[in-house]
Amino acid sequence: MQAQSSYPSAAESTLSPLPTPSETAVYRILDANLDRAREGLRIIEEWYRFGLNDTAHTEQIKHLRQTLAQWHTRDLRQARDTPGDPGTALTHAQETEREDIQAVLQANLCRVQEALRVLEEYGKLYRADFAAACKAMRYQVYTLESDLMDGQRAQRLQRLRQSPIYLVTSPQDNLVATVEAALKGGITLVQYRDKNTEDEVRFQRAQQLQALCHRYRALFLVNDRVDLALAVGADGVHLGQTDLPVAVARQILGPQAIVGRSTTNPDEMNRALREGADYIGVGPVHSTPTKPGKAAAGLDYVRYAAAQAPVPWFAIGGIDTHNLSEVLQAGAQQVAIVRAVMEAADPTQAAQAILAQIHGAKRSA
Repeated sequence: MQAQSSYPSAAESTLSPLPTPSETAVYRILDANLDRAREGLRIIEEWYRFGLNDTAHTEQIKHLRQTLAQWHTRDLRQARDTPGDPGTALTHAQETEREDIQAVLQANLCRVQEALRVLEEYGKLYRADFAAACKAMRYQVYTLESDLMDGQRAQRLQRLRQSPIYLVTSPQDNLVATVEAALKGGITLVQYRDKNTEDEVRFQRAQQLQALCHRYRALFLVNDRVDLALAVGADGVHLGQTDLPVAVARQILGPQAIVGRSTTNPDEMNRALREGADYIGVGPVHSTPTKPGKAAAGLDYVRYAAAQAPVPWFAIGGIDTHNLSEVLQAGAQQVAIVRAVMEAADPTQAAQAILAQIHGAKRSA
């Protein structure tokens, strides 16, 4: 079946002769995928409009929707048979929930791309110019996807730079409640760290923490385990010196992910920077049971990082309200905290006290 002049034009509103059964099937396919593409575009448009306040992209997507609407003629709509469509009863578990904004956008970008590909291929049986228009729109959506994912990475990096405290968790029975209390105290960056618990339990806890952090608009990273970070949709991963290369972690998690690296001296810092780490840990400043057997890097390394690090960095290692002032005086502006919050009687109050000390130091600087 080739494109014929008997097919309706994009702007035609009168009925054409009754199509053959095969033409009717093509009409139904085009109708369904025009609906699908337009709905997906509207969801993406709303985020650009209300979530990002991005006028240019909002107008671009609106134009794509309106162009598709012009092709959505009465002939195609009249071929619709919703009661007789077996696809209306089909669903998938992944369609029933979305973990975050990124998941919503990614799902609908894929939806639009798939629909446009269907429109392009079946459109070749309908109208050559229609098929060519859908192909052009599909490439525009690919570009939109790249821009949107890059924009999400930029948002994550901005939140990373704006987080004075990086909470690193320690294993405990009331883990989720403790982290939520810390989030209520102003924490905006959390790393799930658990070296020894069974994977099934770690996965469940990581899922809970990921959902919790995103509810409080905090970044959520996973320590060491790139596979776990990928499985739960974390914002990124924190790597030790013996973990995967940064480039490999980014390849697995995608270009929008945050990847950090622990460093204990200038050589390790420079190596992490060459790898392309988004941020680094600087320490341990003091000896800590979190890093048994590892000598303290001391304040000299903090001073070195303050003078040399071109990326965000977090002083870490035995830092609490009693020694925080000396770490800040050495040049740190962001600190990673473990026991001072995780083991506090009131994690909310502990987080607030540390934040107040950091903000006070900045005001007096």
